[in-house]
Amino acid sequence: MSADFTALPDLASRALSGSVSAANDELFAQRENLIKPGAPFFDPHEFGHKGKVYDGWETRRRRDAGHDYAIVRLGAAGIIHGIIVDTAYFKGNYPPFISIEAASIEGYPSIEEVMKADWQTIVEKSPAQGDTANAYAVSDRHRWTHVRLSIYPDGGVARLRVHGEGVFDAARHHPGSEIDLAAAENGGQALLCSDMFFGNRHNLIMPGRSTHMCDGWETRRRRGPGHDWTIVKLATRGTLHRVELDTDHFKGNAPGRCMVEICDAPSVPNADVQALAGRVGAWRALVHETPLQPHSRHRFTELSQHGPATHVRLNIYPDGGVARLRLFGMPELR
Repeated sequence: MSADFTALPDLASRALSGSVSAANDELFAQRENLIKPGAPFFDPHEFGHKGKVYDGWETRRRRDAGHDYAIVRLGAAGIIHGIIVDTAYFKGNYPPFISIEAASIEGYPSIEEVMKADWQTIVEKSPAQGDTANAYAVSDRHRWTHVRLSIYPDGGVARLRVHGEGVFDAARHHPGSEIDLAAAENGGQALLCSDMFFGNRHNLIMPGRSTHMCDGWETRRRRGPGHDWTIVKLATRGTLHRVELDTDHFKGNAPGRCMVEICDAPSVPNADVQALAGRVGAWRALVHETPLQPHSRHRFTELSQHGPATHVRLNIYPDGGVARLRLFGMPELR
């Protein structure tokens, strides 16, 4: 896996249906702002009836012992590689120290049950700087469903990003049922791509339809030979039955054609996928090179291969934007 954990998806993002379950205080700014997908916004002239308006979570000034906290339920349970505590625009009111705990709580627990869970520290109490995206690597490789951000003693945090790998949970799916094996919420990962100048590759496998052109994967205009591509690791090894490729919102910049290939490489670690991308004979065509239409939802059901796969490569010709990629199939349940 990349040493830069920010290349991994944000498991807490509201785009993945993450939520801020609780906070002990949010007098100045609401806890829900912590997991907004976009960058923090600041208007120096905006004031409300409680004071300066901040695009983040901000508690009152603490006048007693203790500290403040917020609990986030991850949109996709998984292994956390690193956390960003972004104090953007909090310059004189940021917390000087933070810590992070995590818990694994199955089902749909009440907040009372969440509070009583077995919380484990994954980032010890550490210094934080104001107006900074403070980064904290995580070495623990357990699967977690919730994180708790503690700030010492009080203050404001603009965003909390929990970067990691989603983990497939077979218990969430009825045996014998078809699922989207690419979906980030099921544990799929967009590992690599040739370019993502305009739109991030992770958008391809996010839930729901795209909301606008930025909510997709889009490459720069190619001025030389070749084509663009991205590799998705399936949530679990499985056999694909149908493919959906959506160019929603891409009206003058959709790819002209696409091809979908599969690879069965269950023993290849994520760190070696770059080498796998160029391995001769490793990839087999699932959907042969096919024309695409702008702003359209394409469905492919007549597939060339039906064997098991662990990875899928989407090739687009020569460049352009794709909103969503859905890869429906049967998971191989062990």
